[in-house]
Formats: sequence, structure tokens, C-alpha cells
Amino acid sequence: MTDIELQSLVERISIEYFQRPFLHTAYFNARLRTTGGRYLLRSHNIEFNKKSYETFGIEELRGIILHELCHYHLHLQGKGYKHRDADFRALLKKVGAPRFCSTIEEKTTKSKSHVIYIYQCIQCKQQYPRKRRMNVERYRCSKCLGELQLIKEGRE
Repeated sequence: MTDIELQSLVERISIEYFQRPFLHTAYFNARLRTTGGRYLLRSHNIEFNKKSYETFGIEELRGIILHELCHYHLHLQGKGYKHRDADFRALLKKVGAPRFCSTIEEKTTKSKSHVIYIYQCIQCKQQYPRKRRMNVERYRCSKCLGELQLIKEGRE
């Protein structure tokens, strides 16, 4: 689906469900990751996550469009357009829009290994694993108030 096809779909859904025209721009934003769509308050445009459409299909996109159009029309009318507002929840229910969209499982290619530092009390041998390096002269053992020393520095 192209941005032009998306624009005409949003305009049709706006007339069909809200009996009001959509007078701004709807487009796909490839940088959206955690949300299906976003209504922009200043420009009144609506951005959509293309990956949501590709993963879940046209019905999911239709639900996201309805949800974002609820924000759009309520904001332009000066009513409560935020998720917590009663106006917003009532309009969602009236048009059958979902409150949340399906989540996309993001494939993580980055390694999650961290450098880990292990500090140990000189007196009681209590150990303190840390993700960040710390100045041992500024800290003491929480059990016996003994001095700390770095005993291991490496990857998790």
C-alpha cells in the first residue's frame, strides 16, 4: 500500500464512521517502532507504522486508522482527545475502534552482554556486582563498613 492509497482509505473511513472529512495528510512513517500510529497535534497529520500493516494486514490497519481518527476529530472539536478522557473512550466504543494495537515482536540483533564489575569487601568478603565502574574510595561495605576492592572486570 502506498501513501496515496493510505490517504484515500483514511478519508473514506473518516466519512463513513465519523461523518466528517479528514482534511490533513496521512502517511507511513518507517521510524515508528512501538506504536501502530500517531496523531500529530501541531500539524494534524497522522503517521502510521507500515510494519503493523505488513505484519497484521488491512483489518489491523483499519483499527489503527479508527483509533487515530478519534484523536483527530476530538482534538479539532476541542473535546477530550487523550486516552484517559471520557470523550475519547466513548467515541472509541461508538465507532468500534481498538484501544490498543497488536504489538510487533522486534528482532534484536544487538548483543545484550554488559561489562560487569565485581567489588568485594576486604574484611567480610561481601560481593557487589555492578554494571558501572565505581570509585572504591567513596564507598564502604553495607555489612561491616570495610573497604571495597575490585576483584573482577569482564563480560557477563
